[in-house]
Amino acid sequence: MTKRIQRDTLGEIEIPTDAYWGPQTQRAVENFGGISGYKPQRGFIWATASVKMAAAMVHRELKLLTQEKADAIIQAATEIKSGELDDHFVVDAFQAGAGTSHNMNANEVIANRALEILKKERGDYDVIHPNNDVNMAQSTNDVIPTALRLFILHDSLPLLKVLQHTEDQFRKKAKEFSQVLKSGRTHLQDAVPVSLGQEFGAYTEAVKRGMDNISEAREKLYEIGLGGSATGTGLNVHPEYRERVAKKLADITGFKEIKTTNNYFWAMQSLGPVLDFSTALSNLAVEISRIMNDLRLLASGPTTGLNEIVLPAVQPGSSIMPGKVNPVMAEMLNMACFSVIGHHHSVAWAAAAGQLELNVMMPLMVYSIGEQMKVFKGALAAFHDKALKGIKANPASCTRFFENSYGLVTVLNTVIGYEKAAEIVKEAQSAGCSIKDAILSKGVLTEEEIEQILDPKLLTEPGIPDITRPEDKS
Repeated sequence: MTKRIQRDTLGEIEIPTDAYWGPQTQRAVENFGGISGYKPQRGFIWATASVKMAAAMVHRELKLLTQEKADAIIQAATEIKSGELDDHFVVDAFQAGAGTSHNMNANEVIANRALEILKKERGDYDVIHPNNDVNMAQSTNDVIPTALRLFILHDSLPLLKVLQHTEDQFRKKAKEFSQVLKSGRTHLQDAVPVSLGQEFGAYTEAVKRGMDNISEAREKLYEIGLGGSATGTGLNVHPEYRERVAKKLADITGFKEIKTTNNYFWAMQSLGPVLDFSTALSNLAVEISRIMNDLRLLASGPTTGLNEIVLPAVQPGSSIMPGKVNPVMAEMLNMACFSVIGHHHSVAWAAAAGQLELNVMMPLMVYSIGEQMKVFKGALAAFHDKALKGIKANPASCTRFFENSYGLVTVLNTVIGYEKAAEIVKEAQSAGCSIKDAILSKGVLTEEEIEQILDPKLLTEPGIPDITRPEDKS
């Protein structure tokens, strides 16, 4: 591999001839290259290039950059936004604090590509300089928090779309299963009857509320501190830059709600809005993991478990037991949820590790939130397509458990009272018969009255059964 020699403030360093990056990026590659192998995600590169593009446009308007320089920088940033130069973003996710290495990677790639556009040699920084021109009026300290916000806003949109599909599908299943009566369970013991549709309706609501929380958290990310410079003071920043660059970013990204912060020092110190978003993802992951546990339990068996629903068979379940089929898509989504929750802990610790005017743990937050969104989206989409759409009820199992559930006796509380109802349960347990048979044997209610109690509408809607007590008949 041929090399070119470039200099930075630490001296000379060799760089691959075909690389668009420069000396500061090369030092970061040599320092951090063997750590994880994780490179910046596409959405974060897009977000960083958007910041650089907006800054160059404003500085062209303010005549702080010549037309020629600004146009070349803007063209280079446009190419990066579209993904043409992703291979030249080479700094490991675990890098120098605050993301200085990533920021300089972007500055150097843009500068060298802009030089190429102007028919100049890479590294000819007398013409276009990574720091003086591409990074004009910027600091890593305001670029990275802004790019992180844009990254989340950008990459959370497809996640929300998948979540909407998930909510819609749960809603369809709730309607489809609305008349399938079954035994409810609390403490994993028989409880009052419910419908399978009511259970799925609750899953629908959990997903919807989780989406609402994510959307509320996203709203806080539109407030940016770009123009705060190194600590929030706005040192070396044109007085009109802050407002102008926010408007440019809104136009470039399509996020029209982007606005300047009312406190640039806070925007440097605190990553609370980012933590709120991660928290919303983690909380929904907890809910969805709980739902997956339910679905695995409801599908258990099929001959020795509940077997109240049937999950699509997508692959053999065992290397030794022929014919075994496992709930693999639900298991996968469980594990993906655990990953989302685990990455949230990284985000929380990183958010807490800020000191004085800056949080230097932002690269970890970029990586962890990127993984949260990527894994959640992919796992939810796969579960939706391979499992959720194909879930079927097993009415035979549901009816059997429903008819034999001791929870049925609860409806007698308003007819004969708690103590007498409990006696019927004990008799049913002792005789090994159903609650219905025990009620008939006691002469508490007639067959017709029992059928009235077991009316699906009565059991699946709030209310008290209108049944006359036996003593009232006399």
